[in-house]
Amino acid sequence: MSKSRAPRKRSTRTRTTKRKVVGKCVIPPRVPDEALNQFAFKRNDEEAQQIADYVEWQSRKDKEHVTFLEKVQTEFVFGQAHDCWNVHTNKSQWWVITGPTNLYSQALFPSLDYTLSFHIGLMARVSAAHKGTEDDRLADRMAAAFRRWEQAAEALDQSTESEEVQAVGMRCREALLAFIRSASNPRMLPSGEESPPQASNFIRWSELIAETVAQGSKNERLRGYLKGLAKESWQLVSWLTHAVDTTRDDGMIALNATHATLEAFGAALLRHERQTPERCGRCGSLKLIVLYRPELQVDGAVCQSCGWEKLPTEDPDAPETN
Repeated sequence: MSKSRAPRKRSTRTRTTKRKVVGKCVIPPRVPDEALNQFAFKRNDEEAQQIADYVEWQSRKDKEHVTFLEKVQTEFVFGQAHDCWNVHTNKSQWWVITGPTNLYSQALFPSLDYTLSFHIGLMARVSAAHKGTEDDRLADRMAAAFRRWEQAAEALDQSTESEEVQAVGMRCREALLAFIRSASNPRMLPSGEESPPQASNFIRWSELIAETVAQGSKNERLRGYLKGLAKESWQLVSWLTHAVDTTRDDGMIALNATHATLEAFGAALLRHERQTPERCGRCGSLKLIVLYRPELQVDGAVCQSCGWEKLPTEDPDAPETN
């Protein structure tokens, strides 16, 4: 009698077969970053170089260098332009968003739209800290005045009583006087006026500074505005210092008036001292990128419309590049 065989178990594995690809449909490899840079269209090289320098400066510990970058979009939020850049380095990829400039790893922030929303929210919180000014040139030129203004803003945030709001007025006065000390010069005195005003005479010194930084008939309206703004702001903060039953709203008005005075006089002062170009010397456009050499206290500019350049050099009479 023959032994019965046990039924053979069928394998559960599926047999695969390799098929030979026929035809010329081949997916090409990724284009190298070096090649992409050569075909960038309508890119401002000076603006791109500033972004590349910023990324390499921020990632200097990891010794990264930029291999590719492109401006993806520009979005305006509350009148502020935010340029969004896609930047590749030899080690990573970044989003760089301006207004003010910050960078974000694409590994952590894969969505540009989300990153832009995050950036705007972050910058809103930073600005709520009452930074004196976003202009680095102005912050260097008037460091003492803006530091005292920031102290006044911080004191107002923490104030709970009228007496504390009054102290904000005193700090605003100190900020305005600090500006006078940094900007005034005995050479500003007109002929016939022998002795300079007292250091605490803010109104008279502000008039002399306005007449110096906004000279000529074309600046008559600006000169009058500076004088009026300085006088009214000084009288306002002086009132706040001695007023009774002041409120936080009173302090905020005085704080904003002080800041407006510092910003307005500061912009006029920089324009007077550094002769910053206001418009393109070739096409008249206002789309200028300011180039600054802090070691020389000199400004230059590059026009984003036509490429006209006025480079910062030690010689103020150096020829302009067309």
